Amino acid sequence: MTTKTLTLDVGGMTCAACVGRVERGLKKVDGVQDAAVNLATERASVTYDPALTTPAQLVKTVRDTGYEAGTAELSFPVEGMTCAACVGRVERGLQKAEGVLSASVNLATERASVTYLPAATSPAALKEAVREAGYDVPDEATQAESRLDADRARKAEEIAALRRSVTLAAAFSIPLFLVAMLPMLWPALDLWLMDRVGMQTLNWVMLALAAPVQFGPGLRFYRSGWAALKHRSPDMNTLVMLGTSAAFGYSLLVTLAPGLFPAGSAHVYYEASGVVITLILLGKLFEALAKGRSSEAMRTLLALQPNVARVQRDGGVVEVPADDVRVGDHVLVRSGERLPVDGEVTDGSSYVDESMLTGESVPVQKTAGARVTGGTVNGTGALTFRATGVGADTALSRIIRMVEDAQASRPPIQGLADRVVAVFVPVVLVIAAVTFAVWMFIGGEGALANALVHTVAVLIIACPCAMGLATPVSIMVGSGRAAQMGVLFRSGAALEGLGAAQVVAVDKTGTVTQGRPEVTEVVVNGGWLKGDGELLRLTAAAEASSEHPLARAIERAALGEENDVNSLSPATDFQAIPGYGVQATVDGQRVEVGAARYMAKLGLALGALEAQADALAKRGRTPVFVAVDGELAGLLGVADPVRAGSVDAIRTLQGQGTEVAMITGDTRATAQAVAAEVGVSRVLAEVLPEGKSDAVQELQAGGRKVAFVGDGINDAPALARADVGVAIGTGTDVAVETADVILMSGDLRGVPNAIALSRATLRNIRVNLFWAFAYNILLIPVAAGVLSAWNITLSPVLAAAAMGLSSVFVLSNALRLRGFKPPLGGDASAAGRTGNPVSPTLPQTS
Repeated sequence: MTTKTLTLDVGGMTCAACVGRVERGLKKVDGVQDAAVNLATERASVTYDPALTTPAQLVKTVRDTGYEAGTAELSFPVEGMTCAACVGRVERGLQKAEGVLSASVNLATERASVTYLPAATSPAALKEAVREAGYDVPDEATQAESRLDADRARKAEEIAALRRSVTLAAAFSIPLFLVAMLPMLWPALDLWLMDRVGMQTLNWVMLALAAPVQFGPGLRFYRSGWAALKHRSPDMNTLVMLGTSAAFGYSLLVTLAPGLFPAGSAHVYYEASGVVITLILLGKLFEALAKGRSSEAMRTLLALQPNVARVQRDGGVVEVPADDVRVGDHVLVRSGERLPVDGEVTDGSSYVDESMLTGESVPVQKTAGARVTGGTVNGTGALTFRATGVGADTALSRIIRMVEDAQASRPPIQGLADRVVAVFVPVVLVIAAVTFAVWMFIGGEGALANALVHTVAVLIIACPCAMGLATPVSIMVGSGRAAQMGVLFRSGAALEGLGAAQVVAVDKTGTVTQGRPEVTEVVVNGGWLKGDGELLRLTAAAEASSEHPLARAIERAALGEENDVNSLSPATDFQAIPGYGVQATVDGQRVEVGAARYMAKLGLALGALEAQADALAKRGRTPVFVAVDGELAGLLGVADPVRAGSVDAIRTLQGQGTEVAMITGDTRATAQAVAAEVGVSRVLAEVLPEGKSDAVQELQAGGRKVAFVGDGINDAPALARADVGVAIGTGTDVAVETADVILMSGDLRGVPNAIALSRATLRNIRVNLFWAFAYNILLIPVAAGVLSAWNITLSPVLAAAAMGLSSVFVLSNALRLRGFKPPLGGDASAAGRTGNPVSPTLPQTS
């Protein structure tokens, strides 16, 4: 069975009960395998069998449960159609595209009109579907809304609608509150009103002020609350609807037929219903504003891609929307401009700032043949590159997709909240019913009024908004902050699991070390007077024709930034001597390069260099001796050097209370030398590729949680075996695809940074959950009147204010993660980075 995963925008959700209702509704659809809804991002991720259901059916299900499913419409020209068969072909091509609900094509106007899900596809993908059907989509001066613009417009409309509702509700509620409360606080005013106006007239005035609030801005609670009741899944809207309706209905009855009530009990509570609705809407407004700030990291990522690109087409250079760049197009980028898509440089030379994607602050030189990544910023030079990744296939798009997947997923810690919320609202309704019954029994003459006030307070205070937001909003902000630091979490479970790791196992080659040999030392023999620079130059020239990896390291050391082997003096009479070394003639001098046994074969005594060679070997270096014209000139130390930052990373990990182990297939002596250099005490050396998974299992003995950090294909089994796999983003696609966490740069310092953020996020979630649960546990009894004997009660108005504040507190607490400071730097703007950053290698599919 082939399944697909579709992302839907879901509007109108207010609490965890809403999330559960949408999930249950989607899971009932034939063919749906799984559905996960996130209250913070207001999105649903649905895995389904396309043979059994369609995106249109999923959208209809969301709407049938009482919520909004965000859709968009796009119209664009299509060229090349000649008949009705062409129309049908284009329509079928569009309807097969991911996230398309409907598509119609008009042959006369030569335009296609598509209704689609903006969370699941993009205008560029729709146009590409037309091209794949064999037709062309010409460039237009106007371009459909970008994903960023669509998100901003949707949020702005939501906030604007809430502002209008709050303004209208406040315009009536404030005078209503003053009419109801001032006479109670100012007895002289009360006497004057009773004498001049009368209670019945005041009741009618308050009714006139309360009704526009109850059935204007308050109508939203009836729409959603009634739909929830019909689906037997009451939610926050149901509680507000029942509570305010009870207060308003009771007051209306008192106004219309005061004689039905015992003397002294005919009080109205219009201010409770009106002010409660206003305060809840005000809380929703603050919540929407805070949610907008919580997605700021995602908007920053989305904003990295420029809207326009300059491409070479039809013999000239034209500006086209970035979404319309095609694979194979030649794109021109001027100095200071942001690159629109991924590609390979064909002409020009420049330094490109990749800090926003990799966290590396040092610009990277790009010349012909170099890979470039969309979203990065060109320096002072001009570049022309061939587009290799466009639309959803760019590295930036894949990064955004990973962050969104992480934000949409549930970490294990949310399981408790989900189980509680599943029964919470029904339990609250039972508590409210019991509260009403008890107060009717013990309330005396004012029993009905007391029962009403306490029941309404229970219904209002028990809103589960804070519970529903406690975990997802922290995951949303935490994963977004991680992306800014160059760390990608694939899921909420990975974000939670990394912080719980007790052991961090690291691969040596390419992770702790750079992964390629480099010359680390140049030692000149005392009797050779031409200096270390000349020694290195002659050695590199002699090694230029060798295929040995050490030869390339010596070449790189001699050439430095030039990287032009032709700048070396030509070598003649080159000869490789297997097992010993090489010899050649350079500038008329005989140069012999090799191991100590080669020097012995030549009859040359090592002298003082022997002790230095032994010292280098103990530090994991390979000594390479050099003789010139039969005289021992010196030696080079060659090794795979430790990455800049590895020592700091390992020291910080140990300071975080985490044991660090090194797993490598290298010899024990070399592994121990590297381990001693970086401060690792536990080494598992000479481990075959297939044995790395077993090594991780060994570290997991006793139930310890292990995170494994690696970069190569041979690391994939260990990454999968570990509780949390962490891949160096500059490594292979296989390693990146297998991992749970991706470090977008090759810097090991990202690991302690990611662990620190994971733990900070978990602490944040725990505080949120504690507040959400404690708030309800403490205040529901107070609202029910348990402490009324001590004159401690909670009015519906105060209950509404407290309910709104609980959600705002949870959101504000989560937003603190935006200011998280990693222990070893790691922001895009962080200084002190070293090394040569490269574009992140990310999987081709999410």
